[in-house]
Amino acid sequence: MLGADDPLPHAPERILVAGVAGTGKTTLSARLAARLGVVHVEIDGLHWGPDWTPRASFSDDVDAAIAGDRWVIEWQYRIARERLAQRADLLVWLDYPIRVSMARVIRRTLHRRLRRVELWHGNVEPPLWTLLTHRDHIVRWAWRTRSKHREPLLRIHEPHPHLTVVRLRSQAETDRWIARLPASSPP
Repeated sequence: MLGADDPLPHAPERILVAGVAGTGKTTLSARLAARLGVVHVEIDGLHWGPDWTPRASFSDDVDAAIAGDRWVIEWQYRIARERLAQRADLLVWLDYPIRVSMARVIRRTLHRRLRRVELWHGNVEPPLWTLLTHRDHIVRWAWRTRSKHREPLLRIHEPHPHLTVVRLRSQAETDRWIARLPASSPP
């Protein structure tokens, strides 16, 4: 497992970004795509259909997205994770403190709800009061699942020895790591 200051063994072309809710997976994915000149596929956009229903074509859409040669995508959704890891050559793990990710998910949720930001396929964040009544409200879900993927990420090399893993523990490390990547032209 590499850190922010370790050189990469090769120029990455197929990149996964992992981390708990609120760490900034999608933001980093977009930054990486712009920096490296690769396609960014937002996996939530593939997964969620209207009215927050999972799209029937999700699995096929993931397969189509990762069939390309150069991309970055968030490492999410149990149904897709294995296929994503098999095809990727780099996994960037945002392993930030829980106080950081929870503050971000709360701030993001408030912003999206108060401004009625349209997300995927017309979806918007639910009313704020649902935080108190819905077990799977994003803030409650983020808290409940905050430790769920730590062990699989610590052992990701066992099933995927081909995968280079970079573990970043703060926004400062992430910014420093990205600044070291060679800039490329868009595809």
